Amino acid sequence: MNCRLSQDLMDAYLDGELDLVRSMEIEQHLKECSACSQVFERRRSLITAVKTMPLSYHAPAGLEQEIRTVLHREAGAKLSAKRGSVERSWNLNAWFYGLVPAAALGLALLAVVPRLYGPSADDRLGEEVVAAHVRSLMANHLTDIQNSNHHVVKPWFNGRLDFSPPVQDLSDHGFPLAGGRLEYLNGRPTAAIVYYRAAHPINLFIWPGETSNEKVFTRQGYHIIQWSGGGMTYWAISDLNEHELKDFVELLRSHP
Repeated sequence: MNCRLSQDLMDAYLDGELDLVRSMEIEQHLKECSACSQVFERRRSLITAVKTMPLSYHAPAGLEQEIRTVLHREAGAKLSAKRGSVERSWNLNAWFYGLVPAAALGLALLAVVPRLYGPSADDRLGEEVVAAHVRSLMANHLTDIQNSNHHVVKPWFNGRLDFSPPVQDLSDHGFPLAGGRLEYLNGRPTAAIVYYRAAHPINLFIWPGETSNEKVFTRQGYHIIQWSGGGMTYWAISDLNEHELKDFVELLRSHP
């Protein structure tokens, strides 16, 4: 790991988008290189500042009085021909004091609506899964352990993860095992078990936990299926057609 590569990957590292091996390489480099450590601290400080930036806005002094003056003038011109001075004064105050809460509500909605319609946790995790899958293809790093024997691949994870991922042999069903590797998803180290269907690689990401019902969706041309069982969460992703990917998932679920 040199300084140039470290700084090129630093934003991805700060966003938790790198695999475990790359993350450990950067962490080791930061311990040894003071220049890159300073760059890292500046970027981390910037991210922290953006995340903690207050969303509230304090109106300048005198704005309330200016609004009162304009509203009184406009309302007075419209109501003077229809109502007496007492009635006009009462309605004007009611209008103004009704307008202030409405304006406050509008500002609150402007702040809240983007959050309500922002990406969900599953959407963000789906983006992580796609990024990990694409990275493994672009870097030609599908496997850390390349082997078609599940009795070899499964023990390889011992000592590398704090859980034992299930590894199944589906070669008789047309989904041969290619191996496995370490990944970093959902804020933790995860297992990536790699299968093939003809020339189409399938990444199966596994980590402990339970999710809601099975979900099937598509991101950037890749089909993704998410489910859980036996205390594990599974995400399968491939450019394989959706029907065959569903067959793959059903085989996994029917072979404990």
